[in-house]
Amino acid sequence: MSEKSARTPTDRTAERRVCVIGWPVDHSRSPLIHNHWIAEHGIENAVYEKLAVPPEEAEETLQGLDARGFIGANVTVPHKETAFAAIPRHDKMASRVRAVNTLVKTDEGWEGRNTDGYGFIANLKEGAPDWQKNKPAVIVGAGGASRAVIAALWEEGVNDIRLINRTRLKSEKLAGDQGIPLLVVDWENRNQALPGAGLLVNTTSLGMKGSEPLDIDLSGLSKEAVVTDIVYTPLITPLLEAARARGNPIVDGLGMLLHQAVPGFEAWFGVRPEVTPALRKLILDDLGQKED
Repeated sequence: MSEKSARTPTDRTAERRVCVIGWPVDHSRSPLIHNHWIAEHGIENAVYEKLAVPPEEAEETLQGLDARGFIGANVTVPHKETAFAAIPRHDKMASRVRAVNTLVKTDEGWEGRNTDGYGFIANLKEGAPDWQKNKPAVIVGAGGASRAVIAALWEEGVNDIRLINRTRLKSEKLAGDQGIPLLVVDWENRNQALPGAGLLVNTTSLGMKGSEPLDIDLSGLSKEAVVTDIVYTPLITPLLEAARARGNPIVDGLGMLLHQAVPGFEAWFGVRPEVTPALRKLILDDLGQKED
C-alpha cells in the first residue's frame, strides 16, 4: 500500500473508527493487531485504519479527529510529541513522558495517553516473571522509548536506574524532565554500569535489521540478569543472541508492541483483549519471521 492509499479510510460507514497516525505509516502493525481483536470479539461497525500524515499537517489532523469521524487513535513516530502538545488533557504517564501514543475520546473531550511503558512492563512480566526489581536496571538510549521505559520501571519500584547514552546532555535532560534521580553513565564507561544489575534494556535501534549491533561487553553482567530489547526485527537481536549464549534470560521486543495496544482497545471498545499466541503468530507471519 502506498502512503497515498494509506490515507484513504477503509470504511467511512463504520460507526466506530480508529486509526494509527504516523509518517510513514505503512509499516505499522497496529491495524493487524486491532482488527484481529475486533473480529475476535465480534465488535460490529468498527474498523481500525492507517492515516499517513506529514509533520506539517499533524497538529491540524490531531485536532480534527472528530470531524473525520474517529473515536480514537494511536500515534506513532514522528508525531508523539506533537500529539502531547496538540491535545491538552493527558494521563499520568503521558505527562511524565511528555509524549502521547494513544488518543481516547471521553465525555470531557480528547485525552492523550501513553501506553508504551505499560506495554514494556507487561511484556517483561510475561517473559521474565521472576525479574528482580530490587536490583539496578541499566537502560541504553535516551530517546522517546527510553523515557517510557524509565517512567514505567520507576512506577514499578525500581529506584536504581543507570542510563547509558552517547550524548550525556540528552541523558541529563531526560532525568531532569522526569524528576527521577538517574545515574547517568558516559558511553565510554557503558560496560562498567553492568555489574550488580538485574535488568539490561536496549531502547535504541542498534541491532535492528539494517543497523549496526549494540556494542556492549556483557561479561560484567550477572547471568541471572534479564536482558531485553525493544527491537523486534529481528526477533532475536545480536544483543539477545549474545545474552542467551551466556545463559541470561531474555525477552524479545514483540510483546511490548502487542501489550501496549491492550489499554487503547479497551478504552475504545469496552472489551479488554488478550495477547495470545495466535496474535503473536499473526504478527510474526506478517514480519516474515518465526519463533527462534
